[in-house]
Amino acid sequence: MNLTRLESLIGEENILKLKKLKVLVLGLGGVGGYVVESLVRSGVENITLVDGDTIKPSNINRQIIVTKHNINKYKTREWKKRIKLINKNAIVNIINTFITLENMECLFGDDYDYIIDVCDSTKIKVKLIEKCNELNVKLISCMGTANKIDATKLSVSTLDKTDNDPLAKKIRKELKDKSIMSKITVITSSEKPVNNKVLGSTSYVPAIAGLLVTNYIINEIINN
Repeated sequence: MNLTRLESLIGEENILKLKKLKVLVLGLGGVGGYVVESLVRSGVENITLVDGDTIKPSNINRQIIVTKHNINKYKTREWKKRIKLINKNAIVNIINTFITLENMECLFGDDYDYIIDVCDSTKIKVKLIEKCNELNVKLISCMGTANKIDATKLSVSTLDKTDNDPLAKKIRKELKDKSIMSKITVITSSEKPVNNKVLGSTSYVPAIAGLLVTNYIINEIINN
């Protein structure tokens, strides 16, 4: 994979660090897809994709993997094909299942440098935060992007410093150990959600949330 433009910016040493990263992405929706796309195009060559869902027609406005040709196909399998087209040397592991409290242990069978949580379940997010904290695994947890239309309100923060984020509020309430909130890196939006009975979504807010994850990882690699 040709990374000359990125290498000229961050240097060969950092490119090698990115290539050696092992990353797991839980959830391949609007946000998760852009996490995967931007990580792979930044040189990450070892990635595990976790999602049991198939592609729906309603996904097409915000999920980069979706076209009219792959409706009803599994997201993990479509993503593996796409990644291999971008970088044939990439190691792509797929866990084609929905994660529950009962089977969550399958996420910790490898020594990941980062776990990116882009799932929708509050209970799973809470348990994942607690488990990653226990095992000292780096976690980036993406909060809600539904019913938000101003991408400039997105930021990288910590769980104790979110505002106007209903999902983050629920997670804080359910966490048993409140002291770890300041240690949890999150992607959050301070925009007050649109009052909408249906969870609506733009094409660009989830995309930018996903790109902020990769932005965070690359800058952490460079600065450390």
